[in-house]
Amino acid sequence: MTTFLLIRHADNDWAGRRLASWLPGVHLNQKGKEEVVRLTARLKNVRIDAIYSSPLERALETAEPVAAQAGVPVRISEAIGEVRFGDWTGRTLLDLAADPLWQRFTSHRSTVRIPGGELMLDLQIRMLQALEEMSRHHPGSTVAVFSHGDPIRVILMHFLGMPLDLIDRLEIATASISVVTLDDGSPRVVSINVES
Repeated sequence: MTTFLLIRHADNDWAGRRLASWLPGVHLNQKGKEEVVRLTARLKNVRIDAIYSSPLERALETAEPVAAQAGVPVRISEAIGEVRFGDWTGRTLLDLAADPLWQRFTSHRSTVRIPGGELMLDLQIRMLQALEEMSRHHPGSTVAVFSHGDPIRVILMHFLGMPLDLIDRLEIATASISVVTLDDGSPRVVSINVES
């Protein structure tokens, strides 16, 4: 059995305000740095055998102190990166609220493709494939996965049997930990959105 600690990156000035997507240069703010200190302390006595991170700065800046404490290198994985928000990248949520396509997307995540971006089902598939590969490489291990809000939500929704259209029902706070286990039997969701 592989245990996954699904950890959302800590706070930054874009979180909950604009769609940073894959834009470079989005770093943790002061609140985020404080969240990382609490997260690292929370994980102090947890055995972590492997650490994977999205390549985006906000995820790496959250992962690196945990990796230093655990004595484990950070492995970069594009597969666990943020949603590819295409033409919506950089836009504010307030601005998008008036866009009819955004309104359809927020209520029908399973069928509405982001313009110039990906379908949420594509995100779910790449996240599932990444976790299954990690599970094969790290059987019997605890693996910390530093990712983003929606990628973590789609994994949890799959394991909980929830349709993607209900994605907003799951809160995944910055620097929170959700735990799932994978083995030869069915996956188990152990905890969701545990804040540091």
